[in-house]
Amino acid sequence: MTITNIVLILVVLGLATFAIYYLLKKKRTEEVEDTLNIDDKTYTLEVMKNFIKKRLDEITKVNLYDIGLSEEELKRRKNKKYELKKALKGCTYGDVNDKKYVKELIYDLLAQEYGVDEANISKAISFDVPSLLTAQDKFDILIYVFKKEFGYEALSEMIKKYNLDVLKYVEGEAKPSYVITAQEIDDIYEKENITLSFSDKLAIVVQRIYQHYKGYSSIDEIRDMNIDGVSGGVSGLPESFLSQVAQTDGDYLSQIAEHKVPRACDSIWIMFRGKSIRLAFLSFGTEAELKRVCQNIYKYNNPGQLSDTNGYKINEMKDGSRVVVVRPSMSETWAFFVRKFDVKRAALEQIVHGPGKEEAIELLKYLVKGARIISLTGEQGCRKNNYAYGNDRKYI
Repeated sequence: MTITNIVLILVVLGLATFAIYYLLKKKRTEEVEDTLNIDDKTYTLEVMKNFIKKRLDEITKVNLYDIGLSEEELKRRKNKKYELKKALKGCTYGDVNDKKYVKELIYDLLAQEYGVDEANISKAISFDVPSLLTAQDKFDILIYVFKKEFGYEALSEMIKKYNLDVLKYVEGEAKPSYVITAQEIDDIYEKENITLSFSDKLAIVVQRIYQHYKGYSSIDEIRDMNIDGVSGGVSGLPESFLSQVAQTDGDYLSQIAEHKVPRACDSIWIMFRGKSIRLAFLSFGTEAELKRVCQNIYKYNNPGQLSDTNGYKINEMKDGSRVVVVRPSMSETWAFFVRKFDVKRAALEQIVHGPGKEEAIELLKYLVKGARIISLTGEQGCRKNNYAYGNDRKYI
């Protein structure tokens, strides 16, 4: 065997060894990446929501008599179990106290049992990378921060501070409208320059999990605010129309997508000081989520089943809000209207605006004092009810 052959054999062996090493290293890297991906998914909102649902289900269904508790401990655990079951039922009716109780329990479960900490909480919502935050993420953070200072006036204060209740032109529309866009939320978030602690971040994550579990999806915190009302599913194209168009005319469907025509599940409106304002940055995401909210939001005091034969329900929520829910085939889409009557704050000085308001207020007072018959007319949302039940109702 010549020296040349020996060198060639050594070169081939070296190349083969390097190739095997490279392949093994690549395989190990892929395995590590797969493990990291699995770990990342562990702290997503969907996975944590499933954990909370399963854990609360276990707590409410456990047979306490099989555990072998003392009489005192059994009584304590039974009371706690009853309180949780009552809160889980009450929070779907709009009871803010039950909602607070359930959220505190979710907070403790995530922090103590699930292992959410400073290192992994940003895998649920990208708090540390603002560019990755969606408009809904930023809005949830803003509402949380404003709520710490202003309570249930948080949304009103944010709208007033940044003049969000003015007519504005939106791209693609010929006429101005009352709308709050994602760009405005981005600008507000940047101006506020918010710094959050770990407990703040976890509280925001808890709210997001709660609103898709027992709450009212994207409008959950909005419904609790001191505003005139909130509606969902009342505008936009229904899913049935989109599916029908997809089967018959794909070109028209692509045109709809290009112009970003909102779907019914993207329709969220609030009533603020008599103005209907569309929240263009918020969405229920899917028709199924909108349907879930509609099926839960009207059920206080068991008003009956919303069915295809009985396609609407009119009821009250626990805080006195009036709620109307409609469903197909009575309507084109699932939709709801929640009207909140803030009688305590209703004053003529707050309701009547514009030039000559002082004279109009005085005239109304003397008409009521003189026991004159007064007809209150106007379009939907012009605050007729507040005129009728304002602070001057004592003259009626």
